[in-house]
Amino acid sequence: MTNKRIPIFSVVGRSKTGKTTLIEKLIPLLGSKGIKVAVIKHHHRDFEIDIPGKDTHRFKHAGAHTVIISSPEKIAIIQDTWSEPPIEDIVSKYASNMDIIITEGYKKADMPKIEVYQEKENLPPVCMDDKNLLAIVSDSPIVASVPVFLRDDIEGILELILSQFALRFAR
Repeated sequence: MTNKRIPIFSVVGRSKTGKTTLIEKLIPLLGSKGIKVAVIKHHHRDFEIDIPGKDTHRFKHAGAHTVIISSPEKIAIIQDTWSEPPIEDIVSKYASNMDIIITEGYKKADMPKIEVYQEKENLPPVCMDDKNLLAIVSDSPIVASVPVFLRDDIEGILELILSQFALRFAR
């Protein structure tokens, strides 16, 4: 395992503001520069990813605390937790070979954040006063103490990320 410090930032905002869409647009741009990206999605309640009736689902519901499915192309782990694991533990176990990690959510975490904001919310951005806020991505110009990017300025957002985390890539 490597000891390099992997840059992590979170895309935050209220529900249905376009967080996933922003991350979806950033991944191929970072990848095209040879940067390996991991994404960790935070969910505030329980979730199910297994398919009822399939072997892994049957093993889990029979009482296994951990079920792993593996193929030549990917691996998936379904594991019980008794408390929410710290992001550092998730990274060290599952993403230690990445160049950057983007999380979706983790609004309250002490990490750099880019907030996706929609003016129609009629509320201020949720992380406006957060010392870790790097930028706001909005559907219209707003006044803020951090850079504000319009949604379609993906190249500008990418440049902010590359410079903020001093990411190097082969040109």
